[in-house]
Amino acid sequence: MSGHRDHRDLSRDAHAVTAPAIPPAIAAIPSADASPVDAAQGGPPPGTAFSPQEREAVYRAIRERRDMRHFAGGQVAPEVLARLLQAAHLGPSVGFMQPWRFIRVADPALRERLHACVEAERRCTAEALGERGGEFLRLKVEGLRDAAECIAVALADGREAHVFGRRTLPQMDLASVACAIENLWLAARAEGLGMGWVSMFDPVAVGDLLGLPPGAEAVALLSIGPVHGFYEEPMLQRERWARRAPLEAVVFDNAWGQPAPWLGGVLPEPPLGAAGPNPGANGEADR
Repeated sequence: MSGHRDHRDLSRDAHAVTAPAIPPAIAAIPSADASPVDAAQGGPPPGTAFSPQEREAVYRAIRERRDMRHFAGGQVAPEVLARLLQAAHLGPSVGFMQPWRFIRVADPALRERLHACVEAERRCTAEALGERGGEFLRLKVEGLRDAAECIAVALADGREAHVFGRRTLPQMDLASVACAIENLWLAARAEGLGMGWVSMFDPVAVGDLLGLPPGAEAVALLSIGPVHGFYEEPMLQRERWARRAPLEAVVFDNAWGQPAPWLGGVLPEPPLGAAGPNPGANGEADR
C-alpha cells in the first residue's frame, strides 16, 4: 500500500508474538494490586473479586490492547478462533438482542474485493480531510491482506422488532456490537494475537459482497492474527496523528465540563504522549 512505512524495529520472526514490557508512563490504569479495599470499607463482598493476579491480567489486556495494522501472516488455530468468537458472543447487548453476526472471510478473492472497498474509501477520506489528506495517505490504516484471519461483523436484520432499551436510543444496537468486538479484541490480546478494526468502507458495497439480507448492515472488518510485536502506544499516537486525552478531560461531576475533584488524589500516571484532545484527529480512528 502507498505510504506503508518500514517498521524494522519489530521482530523479524514472522510467527513470534512478543509482549514487550509496558513502560510505566503507558500504564494508564492503576495496578490491580494497588490499595485493595475490603468489604468493611465498602468494597466487594468476600469471594466476588478476582485474585490480584487475575485482576492484573484483565487490566494488562486493557492497557496493552492495540489497533494493529502490521501482521506476520501465520495462522489462527480453529479452537483459538472459536474461543475469540465465543468471547465476542458473550458481550452485553441491549434487551439481550444479540444483534451481532460474524462472517469469516476464508475466500482470498473475496478478501481482495473487500480490500478494494477499503482502498476506495481511503482515497475518499483523504479528499475529505483537505490539507491533512497527504499526511493521512502516508498512514497504514489496515492489514486485511496480511492478517491470518478476516472477520466481517454486521448488524443483524430485524432489529426494529427490538424496542427494549432502544425506543429512544435505537443506536444501542450498534453500541452492543461494539461491546462484542471489544470482548473479542481483549481475548485476542490475551491469546497473543493482534487485531485491527477497519470501518473505512461503504457499508452497502461490503454488504453486497457478503450477501447480507435487507436490513442488515456491515459495520466492521476485523484483521486477526500473529504480529511481529505490539505497538508500545497507539499507532496513530506514535505517528503523531492524534494523542490520547488525559482522564480528567473526559470525566466530569454532575454536569458537562464540571471537574471531578476526587480524581486529583487517585489519578494514575498519564499514558505516553497524553495531552489535550487533538481537534484535527479525523479519519479512521486508532481505537
